[in-house]
Amino acid sequence: MEIPEDIKGLLGPKPEKEIMLLAAIELYREGKLSLGKAAEFAGLTVREFLYELRKRKIPINYTEEEAEKDVKTVEGLV
Repeated sequence: MEIPEDIKGLLGPKPEKEIMLLAAIELYREGKLSLGKAAEFAGLTVREFLYELRKRKIPINYTEEEAEKDVKTVEGLV
């Protein structure tokens, strides 16, 4: 993909990486990608992706159903 020089400056030192991150964030925000898949798409760990979401003040898509499932999983570990 060719990025115009004036746009490259807005995206920082690694414009291609930033474009992938922005796309992953938008797909996650729209509910089209899970947290894990969005992180993978962006080339980040889940922890790094969560940091990027927090930095941009983007809420985490985490439903009550997912929380209950996670609680059951954790209870099964102890």
